Order: sequence, then structure tokens, then C-alpha cells
Amino acid sequence: MVKRILVLDDNQDILDIVHETLTYENFEVKSTGEGNDVMPLVEEFNPNLVILDYRVAGSNGGEICREIKAHPKFGNVPVIIFSAYVNHASDLFAYGCDAIINKPFDLNELVEKVNNLIKN
Repeated sequence: MVKRILVLDDNQDILDIVHETLTYENFEVKSTGEGNDVMPLVEEFNPNLVILDYRVAGSNGGEICREIKAHPKFGNVPVIIFSAYVNHASDLFAYGCDAIINKPFDLNELVEKVNNLIKN
């Protein structure tokens, strides 16, 4: 069964690269640039993993992560947070994310972290 990944980033270039990379790795990928779209998409798409940009116009990826982790149906879904704020890893883990990827990031690191979190 194909694993599904939901990606949030308000930078269209990053969204396109991540979407293309993960699709190439045989994941079904749904992308959005709007933080408000995430929870409805989680409920509709039922992802195996969610990738959130920490700073998104109008919302906070950490708070969205907390919402996902508090949801009775999706609390066990792994969440990766993208962040350009390298020194705030402990703050980001406080939101309940399973991994952090620092921007700029290496696509091999992205694929490796995704595979490690959803291979099961």
C-alpha cells in the first residue's frame, strides 16, 4: 500500500521540490501552502506522515503539530517540522514533532527521515 504524506510550506519552490522528491520515492503526496488547510486535509487525506514548515504565513507549524498530536485519530501520525531556526530544536520538539529538518536541507536527509518514520 502506498504511504501518504501531507506537506505544508508557504514557499512554492520548496513545496514543489519536496512534492516531486517524495513522489519519485513512490509516496502519494498532497501539498498545501495554507496552514488553515492542514487539519481538514489530514482528516480527508489520512496521511501516514505530515511535514510542516514552522513559520507559515498566518499560522505556526508547531501549533498545527500540536493539533495533529492531540487528535484522537491522528495522534500517532509522525510529524516532521521544517525550520530555518536551527537553535530552537528543543522548542520545536516541545510541540510533539517526531523529527526536525533544518532549512536549507538536503533531499537525501528528507527522504531518509521520512523512510525512518514510516517504513513500518
